Amino acid sequence: MPGMEKLAGNYFLVGLMGAGKTTVGRALARKADKTFYDSDQEIEARTGVRVATIFDIEGEQRFRDRESCVIADLVKLNDIVLATGGGAILREENRKQLAQHGMVIYLRANIDDLLTRTQFDRNRPLLQIADPRAKLASLFEERDPLYRNIADLVIDTTQQNVNMLVTHLEEQLLARNRTL
Repeated sequence: MPGMEKLAGNYFLVGLMGAGKTTVGRALARKADKTFYDSDQEIEARTGVRVATIFDIEGEQRFRDRESCVIADLVKLNDIVLATGGGAILREENRKQLAQHGMVIYLRANIDDLLTRTQFDRNRPLLQIADPRAKLASLFEERDPLYRNIADLVIDTTQQNVNMLVTHLEEQLLARNRTL
């Protein structure tokens, strides 16, 4: 849009699966005229197989190795919005890469919303169990402190319209840019 301030730098979205990282990331990238990347989609493009298949065949640790390589490559690009996988922050090297190369935005949602958004998605290997709610609660408890610790900004995505959320996020980012 003419007359709009440009959002400078890279934006990295972190949060649990179902928090809206890919959806919000795409919309933010479009609005801020940046290139959008999703680390899981990038892994799938490089390997030619779905994330769930990598989990099945190679296990979570080998997937995390692949994820770390992809994140290390992507954070070096300029003017991007990156949606990371929910577990990307488990590795300190990933947290350092994200913190050093851009602004980290934690998209946070409550367990009910996360469950609703992920319940029919078969591409969530960690949730293909008898009690996905308990798994989400456990992941939230484990990861929320890591997300909060690395985040420059925390945005609640619970029951939020994507367009309103992105507009609100953009306003906060522009305000931050002005104070830096």
